[in-house]
Amino acid sequence: MKNFGRRLNKARKMNGWSMQDLSNRMNNVITKQAIGKYEQGDMKPTSEILIALCKALNVRPDYFIRQEQIKLVNVEFRKLKRLSGKEIEMIKANTIDFLERYYELENILGIDNSFKNPIKSLSIEQLDDIDKAADELRKKWAIGDNVIPNVIEMLEDHEIKVFEINADDDFDGLSTYANGIPVIVLNVNMQKFRKRFTALHELGHLLLNFPENKFSDKEIEKLCHAFAGALLIPRSSFIEEFGNYRSNVFMKELMIMKKNYGISMQAIMARAKNLGLISNATYTDFFKQFSKLGYRKEEPGDYKGDEHSSRFFQLLLRALAEEHITMSKAAALNNQRLAEFRDELNTVEA
Repeated sequence: MKNFGRRLNKARKMNGWSMQDLSNRMNNVITKQAIGKYEQGDMKPTSEILIALCKALNVRPDYFIRQEQIKLVNVEFRKLKRLSGKEIEMIKANTIDFLERYYELENILGIDNSFKNPIKSLSIEQLDDIDKAADELRKKWAIGDNVIPNVIEMLEDHEIKVFEINADDDFDGLSTYANGIPVIVLNVNMQKFRKRFTALHELGHLLLNFPENKFSDKEIEKLCHAFAGALLIPRSSFIEEFGNYRSNVFMKELMIMKKNYGISMQAIMARAKNLGLISNATYTDFFKQFSKLGYRKEEPGDYKGDEHSSRFFQLLLRALAEEHITMSKAAALNNQRLAEFRDELNTVEA
């Protein structure tokens, strides 16, 4: 009963609900007090109540018998101050649920879960070290100096789990480790250029080696920003596109670079400043103009390429095609009812 209680608590948090919210969703078939007793392991629901709970929480019955094996460590949120406690718990609970299903699927396929940080030995002592780290990572991952066409696909190809969640607009992303594997969670509703930058910013939190107590949290955020920019446009490519020292930059130039590299105009100018290609005054004037145009919160234009997490579903289809799992099990792993999964499968095949 203790495991059922923990699973119920997690399913409720996945929906962002209080006990009273869950009771209301079930038309008060069970009370808030009864839900509390279920979660504490003091009571076990009848089969009828269990079915009602599954329907309300949008989970399958086998969700409640799954053993908990995932713990998130070193969780780093972007824009944490803007998120409510309930929203934070919802994101964490959904991340754990996704990873439980992901690891189960990989175990079924015999896929090894292991990760080695390729830039762990590089200590970040100053801003210049960020480009060294980005260049070394591109070398170790054989990315070259070209545009990264799909950041999420690149991360997934290098054993990093990426989960896209439908969350509040105040949430951009988080990074964490689960069972020794790096995990990045992104808001699925973000524009693609923001999603790319956020994913690589979170990668900075996961991989960069910051000496203890050398930088403040705010400084680390800026360094992770710089790391994302350096990965999106390496120094040599940036200078080739942007030119050497500039005293003025047209907005149209930045728009072209944005569409080609999938990086915001603001991040381009920050990168130019970090590389010493524009003065502090030019940088300040740009942001004054940007604010006047109303672009600080929402820039015009987006990246022309694709940015979507697909590895989990691809593995699911492989397991199904090779008959490692049944159609019903595939639906359960994808957290769908069988009919919903069949419809999605048919859509993919069309």
